[in-house]
Amino acid sequence: QVQLVESGGGLVQAGGSLRLSCAASGRTFSGYRMGWFRQATGKEREFVAAISWSGGSIRYADSVKGRFTISRDNAKNTVYLQMNSLKPEDTAVYFCASNLGLLTTTSQFWGQGTQVTVSS
Repeated sequence: QVQLVESGGGLVQAGGSLRLSCAASGRTFSGYRMGWFRQATGKEREFVAAISWSGGSIRYADSVKGRFTISRDNAKNTVYLQMNSLKPEDTAVYFCASNLGLLTTTSQFWGQGTQVTVSS
């Protein structure tokens, strides 16, 4: 059974930092892209960041460039999202995703989500 389990969410003041983790289990993720999406209340799920298996290809949403950093540890089957200079508009449920191809909202594997709340 494939599982993606997120952790690290919470409540933080604007300007603060959080580090999200997503641990994958249940199968090999060799060759799979991993990344993050988020969904704010009343809004559609949106792309945040993605990283290739090798880590050589990384992309970010324009709204988080320069503030968020994605990384992965393949030995641990874990992907991370370091979030700095957080803003109230970053408040959302953050979902980990994994896919063999390009990461989109139709990606194959999803976590259950972790809440990030940024207070002003």
